[in-house]
Amino acid sequence: MLLSDKKRSFRPDTIYYSSAMPELSRFYGIIIRMFYGDHAPPHFHAVYQGEEIQININTQEVMEGDMSRRARALVLEWAVLHRAELRQAWEAASHNQEPSKIPPLE
Repeated sequence: MLLSDKKRSFRPDTIYYSSAMPELSRFYGIIIRMFYGDHAPPHFHAVYQGEEIQININTQEVMEGDMSRRARALVLEWAVLHRAELRQAWEAASHNQEPSKIPPLE
């Protein structure tokens, strides 16, 4: 089961857009997503071949989950390059606004 499939806690002050996670980027088969109104700390989800990790945007550390070493390295490389854009995406998603797409790792 992916981390994103776990039951999320309900917050009455939050507007939910189903449980959809907007896709921010996609590269080498890795999908980068972020929940609307998700819990702190600021983070994003990376999914690759049925594995999922949550990455803290500020520290670039894996908060939860597991992924192959090579895929995790690509995700972290991408995250370092796009930290400012990830922070902007977090701000938008935390206010239930559509975050902007972020260019893939090339």
